[in-house]
Amino acid sequence: MKEKETSYSILDLALVSQDQSTQQTYHNTLAIAQNAEENGYKRYWLAEHHNAPNIGSSATSILMGYLAENTKTIRIGSGGIMLPNHSPLIIAEQFGTLGALYPNRIDLGLGRAPGTDRETAQAIRSDFMQAAQSFPSELDKLERYFTKENAASRVRATVAEGVDVPLYILGSSTDSAHLAAAKGLPYAFASHFATTHLFDALRIYREEFQPSNVLDQPYVMAGVNIIIADTDEEAQALSTSLIKMILGIFTGKRDFVQRPVAMNEEMEQVLQHPQIHQMLKYSFIGSKETVKKQVREFLDKTQADELIAVCNIYDVKDKIKSYSLFAEIMKELAVEKDTVSVG
Repeated sequence: MKEKETSYSILDLALVSQDQSTQQTYHNTLAIAQNAEENGYKRYWLAEHHNAPNIGSSATSILMGYLAENTKTIRIGSGGIMLPNHSPLIIAEQFGTLGALYPNRIDLGLGRAPGTDRETAQAIRSDFMQAAQSFPSELDKLERYFTKENAASRVRATVAEGVDVPLYILGSSTDSAHLAAAKGLPYAFASHFATTHLFDALRIYREEFQPSNVLDQPYVMAGVNIIIADTDEEAQALSTSLIKMILGIFTGKRDFVQRPVAMNEEMEQVLQHPQIHQMLKYSFIGSKETVKKQVREFLDKTQADELIAVCNIYDVKDKIKSYSLFAEIMKELAVEKDTVSVG
């Protein structure tokens, strides 16, 4: 019997590189999405972040519309919309509109973090903490706006009623696993940066999962960092842009994505910092052969239904090449898996 193939997707922040305009960043983002579509990627997700000079995906739903309009088949979604920043009614209207314009192609991934610093979160929504604590009930409201039955309510998101926009729960801790399981929704874990609770969260989600009208059984998506080049050395050099970006997060000195440099002792020392080392635990960096082994091992351990890849590279050409090679890896692993199951 043929086993189900592991899907592969992209999570993007529309990263703004040094000496690059925001407009060019958006054009590059579209080029990556179009290449992903050609290479069999299932979905292209954009993440909501604010007050960061190197992140261009703050107006997430607008950028999603740009990508959806200029692609044909790949699913376009949010990974995620930070629901406590918004009124569920407004999100339902935005995504209902997208779902009507691009049927069966729009995903709504949802998280409860602010996606920014405390001061900016306060500027976005003064009652953010209260909204974050009310995330489960806010999620209920959002779900209801998409139902045809809500037509009988006094408050309606009329453009969303009956529109098929699947919801996904995003998480970086075990709290989200309980919620996704109780709701019977697919679960996307941010293991590309939140590595500590990955296996506990997946265990909780699978053990507590309640079938719903959305899913009969659990569906797990796991985030991984990938940087793939012709050689291990070249990939390691490209990864220095990621290392500098992570260092900026820890030091509070966020900046545009920096040009890569040759891997040196200073960069290697940064990687050995316990927090950074842990944060980048599921970062697969190297040649295609090297990364393929790492991905195979990760899939064996997690049994994820889908990998969602994050590629933080300075140059768009290197990024597209990396994503293309990752697609080759996933296709080859699918053939291997099929051969084993048949044999």
